[in-house]
Amino acid sequence: MAGSRSQSSGPRALRPVAFGADPSGERMARIRNSPHFRDGVFQNPGGAARIRPSGSTRDLAKTYFDKDSRSRRAPKGAVPVHPTTLADISRPPATGLRLTWMGHSGVLAEIDGHRVLFDPVWGERCSPFPFAGPRRLHPVPLPLAALGPVDVVVISHDHYDHLDLPTIRALAGTDTLFAVPLGVGAHLERWGVSAGRLRELDWHETTEVGGLTLTATPARHFCGRGLRNTQHTLWASWAVAGGEHRIYHSGDTGYFEGFKDIGAGHGPFDATMIQVGAYSDFWPDIHMTPEEGVRAHLDLQGGGAGGVLLPIHWGTFNLAPHAWAEPGEWMKDAAEEAGQAVAFPRPGEPFEPAGRLPAEPWWRAVSGPIARPWRRSRSAEGVAGTSRGDLDLAGER
Repeated sequence: MAGSRSQSSGPRALRPVAFGADPSGERMARIRNSPHFRDGVFQNPGGAARIRPSGSTRDLAKTYFDKDSRSRRAPKGAVPVHPTTLADISRPPATGLRLTWMGHSGVLAEIDGHRVLFDPVWGERCSPFPFAGPRRLHPVPLPLAALGPVDVVVISHDHYDHLDLPTIRALAGTDTLFAVPLGVGAHLERWGVSAGRLRELDWHETTEVGGLTLTATPARHFCGRGLRNTQHTLWASWAVAGGEHRIYHSGDTGYFEGFKDIGAGHGPFDATMIQVGAYSDFWPDIHMTPEEGVRAHLDLQGGGAGGVLLPIHWGTFNLAPHAWAEPGEWMKDAAEEAGQAVAFPRPGEPFEPAGRLPAEPWWRAVSGPIARPWRRSRSAEGVAGTSRGDLDLAGER
């Protein structure tokens, strides 16, 4: 994969294939004309976002290489992947809407007779190199080829844990369409996806795929795959509306007030897929904590609890200093406090938002204690000074 060279000469011949391609020509002209492109780069809603870690490099390195912290960032045993994914998704959803979390931010959404695949990553590592970089912590729930036909693949942005070269190359051999943010199409074309199969959108632009309406909506993040981050490819969240149902995928984003506008324009949603992992105090502007994820969902629903929240962007790759199970635990607490319905499927476990939701905290069986508590465990109420960090994670609450 990495290191492959084309037969052409020049800089592109020296560029690893996994880096993709920079926008040029008519695509670059369209980027320059975007109302969200200014001073040579795409701009974030709500003002500039810090895309580099804040604080000292020494503090960041100390956090990452601390022995105890490192041990908490991975499961203690095999992650329980759902065993019958293929059989389960072979039957149409009874309610017309079914979501299957494939791990990290990958979700198969079956909505009103159509199949949408968000941010599929079937590769072993989210990296340009097959020998280095974050390796998946659980196997994929089923082979990509077994997934069956997909109407449209939706990509949120071009980071390696969302846009995976081996996966895209495999999908390039099908007839599926791709909906991507502005500029990202350059990568896909280099990897074998024809221009006619691309729906490349700026924020607030819409495309129709069969009976679905897909709208690229704002997010607060950044982009880049190569050695230079030119900020010439856009990042996006996505609203998808069918004849009966509406769903939302956040991609990667920090919390911002724009969720309210997205909800007002495209919601309320039957289900949202919200990024709640890989957050850190070192980069608070570009990823959400579970508490912020719940707040974003409520904003999308018009300010109150409604629909179903599916936490994504956690459990599959080790991308931040927090404990591996922390996003699940913290989301469980934050959703309960808000009275919000949340689904906790195992990777590969389909569920219908209008049906019975998977609610078991399955991660506890393979996780060590979480050092930083979210709030006091209910089982510790009335015990002064006791927090979740002092309790066995698998204990009853």
